[in-house]
Amino acid sequence: MNRRKFFYLGSAGIAASVTSGYAADFSDLTPRVGLIGAGWYGKTDLMRLIEVAPVNVVGIADVDSKMAEGAAEIVGQRQASKKKPQTFKDYRKMLANEKFDIILVGTPDHWHALSMIDAVKAGADVFVQKPTGCDVVESQAMLAAARKYKKVVQVGTQRRSTPHLIEAKKNIVDAGLLGDVAHVEICCYYHMRKKMKPGDAVAAVPDHLDWDLWTGPAPMRSYNKIVHPKGWRSFMEYGNGIVGDMCVHMLDATRWMLGLGWPESVSSDGGILVDTESIANISDTQTATFDFGKLQVVWQHRSWGSAPDKEYPWSMIIYGTKGTLKADVHRYEFVPHRNGETIKKEALNESDRFPYDISDPDVGTNIGPAIRGHMKDFLARIQDRGKPIADIEQGHISSASCILANQAMDLDRTLHWDIAAGKVKNDDEANALLTRPYREGYLHPDPKTV
Repeated sequence: MNRRKFFYLGSAGIAASVTSGYAADFSDLTPRVGLIGAGWYGKTDLMRLIEVAPVNVVGIADVDSKMAEGAAEIVGQRQASKKKPQTFKDYRKMLANEKFDIILVGTPDHWHALSMIDAVKAGADVFVQKPTGCDVVESQAMLAAARKYKKVVQVGTQRRSTPHLIEAKKNIVDAGLLGDVAHVEICCYYHMRKKMKPGDAVAAVPDHLDWDLWTGPAPMRSYNKIVHPKGWRSFMEYGNGIVGDMCVHMLDATRWMLGLGWPESVSSDGGILVDTESIANISDTQTATFDFGKLQVVWQHRSWGSAPDKEYPWSMIIYGTKGTLKADVHRYEFVPHRNGETIKKEALNESDRFPYDISDPDVGTNIGPAIRGHMKDFLARIQDRGKPIADIEQGHISSASCILANQAMDLDRTLHWDIAAGKVKNDDEANALLTRPYREGYLHPDPKTV
């Protein structure tokens, strides 16, 4: 009996793990897991997987040896076997060294596509963080690879697995309490864009970091004090700004709530309007409109000033003819327009069963249940070989739509998407931007040849 058959024999193993917080040691019979990218969210995802399933984490890859070793120490303490996984600087060596059943990808965005594609080629099912790519063709190639190699790929848009949002979808949206919906506002007003003048950011590369490998396919630029870890989100070379980081979550949640596919067109305005002296090059102010025909979803972010609603600074507001639904990672609130009472629900708190929701840095009691739910859905789909709740195709649609928003802002025009052709209609300049140049030594993935 192979590892997967043993592990997924019914749901008893997962249920027992969830109840106890940890599972028994099944040695070589448990699924072999590897982590690519051992930073903030890579570790967060991996720890939640360990909490819900009897897995055997045997490999961790990160270009920062200090980060890889730290993650390996934590895994050695928390997984049932108490075995410390082997660490690697280059994930490609890890994939060549072991046979993995599951790979988690928690790298910076510019490495998502290559590592996810290599993982499915190596025979693993993959949990990859959002967004699915830094450019649209990367994202298309990830979808093509998942389908070609017949692998389950779950994207880390875990709002679809957030307990109180699942309830809001069922009891408010699907129950028809909103009435007809023709407008949605999504937003983020967190001050998450790093502020530092270029001269103040000068720094030497730490001895424990391979900067050349960290940079990978992205353009080579000098290391600075804020780029690693986490601060890379402030640079367009490695991601897609606040739209690619935060809008993708709320746009995806809106699409899931309302059953939306691709937007017909995307427009956007904004730029660096306030903090013009920082080394950061992502927009500090931006509005984007995702037009679905009879419904428009409008995004806005500002990394300065205050939020118009301090209780919902990163949220979605769905306007219906019968009522309005506000929702975020902490709660939801439905307000009927006329008769009826306001319905409120706070995020599920499982810290009594999973104390690490409180003690782990950057997790929080609202995050743990959502990731655990996302992992359990991923594991169930590995068992039945179905599509997970945040299947790579859904992640691709939400991610590519956000990438198009940035392109629309840069080009200063509305982009009309051709779903069948997978490109912008009648716009050669926009289509040329769907594939960004890769640094010498790296080959951009092609959906036709993955």
